[in-house]
Amino acid sequence: MLPFLKMLFYRSRLRDHRLSNARKFGNAKIDESMKRKIEKGHIGADQLHAVPLLNLSEKQNKFFDITWKPALNVLHTQFHINRLEEYREHLNFPFPPHRQTVSDFIFLIKGKSRRSKGLDNFDFGEHQFFFLPAYQISTHEYMSMNVKGFYCHFDDALFNRKGVAPEVLSDFPYLQFIGNPVVTVNKKSQLHILNILERLQEEYTKSTIPDLDIISMNLLALFYEVKQYCRLEKVSENSSIRIAQLYKNKLAQHIYEKHSVAEFATMLNVSPNHLNKCIKTATGKTAQYFLSEMILLEAKVLLRQTTLSVNEIAWKIGREDASDFIRFFKSRTGLTPTEFRKAD
Repeated sequence: MLPFLKMLFYRSRLRDHRLSNARKFGNAKIDESMKRKIEKGHIGADQLHAVPLLNLSEKQNKFFDITWKPALNVLHTQFHINRLEEYREHLNFPFPPHRQTVSDFIFLIKGKSRRSKGLDNFDFGEHQFFFLPAYQISTHEYMSMNVKGFYCHFDDALFNRKGVAPEVLSDFPYLQFIGNPVVTVNKKSQLHILNILERLQEEYTKSTIPDLDIISMNLLALFYEVKQYCRLEKVSENSSIRIAQLYKNKLAQHIYEKHSVAEFATMLNVSPNHLNKCIKTATGKTAQYFLSEMILLEAKVLLRQTTLSVNEIAWKIGREDASDFIRFFKSRTGLTPTEFRKAD
């Protein structure tokens, strides 16, 4: 297939993929106006959720120095790779809570970083990957200035190709919503991994249009190389851990639709008591604690990144009594919502 026709075909598949993911994770009815924006990848900050769902242009505007514009390939929205040391000084940490329309990973050869996936924070360093699936809530607290390694993002639709199984990404636990995002590799395997990453960068930065087949096949080779080192947590053998992970996943997706532990227990087909027992066993905390943490996260984003009034925010997160919301917020942060909004 000619490169131009391949691009048209790919963009059609990409549009369908975005709509499918938006329906899966959006928690909102998709009207015709929003449908057009999703098709084009122009989703606004809080059209689907309080935690912003950012396309790549919005992410760049929020997190990069406004005076610096990186050199981007024509395929940037489908695939991108760069060396961290070339970008680090232009990144404005910390990154506030957000979602993004692509999956990504970071591989550190040198340095340290801290990033979150859902409600969990992770520190990672040399010889370690951090993987983040598309539409997952994340923050990125810091990255050391001496960092060396690679950043890569890719649209999952990149793997909707002839000869590739439709569900191939499900083979990799670290790319799942409930998977452990940090994978440590040994020095011997790192040589193979670096060869693949350098090959991907070579393909991405060449003067002609990159070959999407070469990119997708090299990514799959990388994922299978990394898979042998992923720390399996034997989720299937520990129902408490599995239910705890599924619960956190449901919180991230349905926090505006469901407002009680009992409602989430129904979604998981377990009783509230059993859900709380599993959460306590797996984490040492209650189911209500994680529900409150997710509500608090959404409230903070609404206060900092929208102009909604305190009353409107209280209603949006399921607290019809604004005074109840104010008491809840202050008990968790030490500040009233208004004080938090005005603070630096």
